[in-house]
Amino acid sequence: MDRSHKEALVTSLHDQLSDTVCVVITHQTGMTVAEVTDLRRRMRAAGASFKVTKNRLARIALTGTKFERLSSLFTGPTAIAYSRDPVAAAKVAVEFANKNDKLTIIGGSLGEQQLDAAGVKALATLPSLDQLRAKLLGMLQTPATRIASVLQAPGGQVARVLGAYARKAAG
Repeated sequence: MDRSHKEALVTSLHDQLSDTVCVVITHQTGMTVAEVTDLRRRMRAAGASFKVTKNRLARIALTGTKFERLSSLFTGPTAIAYSRDPVAAAKVAVEFANKNDKLTIIGGSLGEQQLDAAGVKALATLPSLDQLRAKLLGMLQTPATRIASVLQAPGGQVARVLGAYARKAAG
C-alpha cells in the first residue's frame, strides 16, 4: 500500500468516525471471508459498518475525534464496528460474537464514554433508536385514545338516561 493510499484510508476513516456515535473494537482471529462478509451484511442491514483495520492507521484516524482514547485498544488483529445509532453496532457485534468464537469484543465507546467489553454487551441489550421511537409513539397515542373514550362516555350515559326517562314518561 503506497503512502497516498494510506493517507486516503486514514482520512476516510477519520471522517466516518467523526460522524459516528458508537464504536465497538473487536479482535477477529481466523474468520473466513464468508464470515466477515456475513457480518458486514448484518451491520449494513442495521445501519452500521464493520471494517478490518491496520492498527497504526486506525490510531492516526482516531486522532482529533471523540474516540481518541480508544487507541490503546488497537493491538493484534483488530476490526471496528461503528454506527450513528447508539446501539446498532454493539447489538450486531455482540450477537455475532455470541454465535462465533472467532470474534471477540474488546471494548468501545458511546460518544465520549469509553466502555469495556461488559459495557458494550450491556449496551447491546438496550433497544435500538427505532424501537425506542416506536415505544414512545405508542405511549403518546395510548392516552389520546383513553381521553377520547372518556370524553365520549358521558355523552352516551346522558343519552341513555334521557332515553330511560322518555320510555318511562311514555309508558
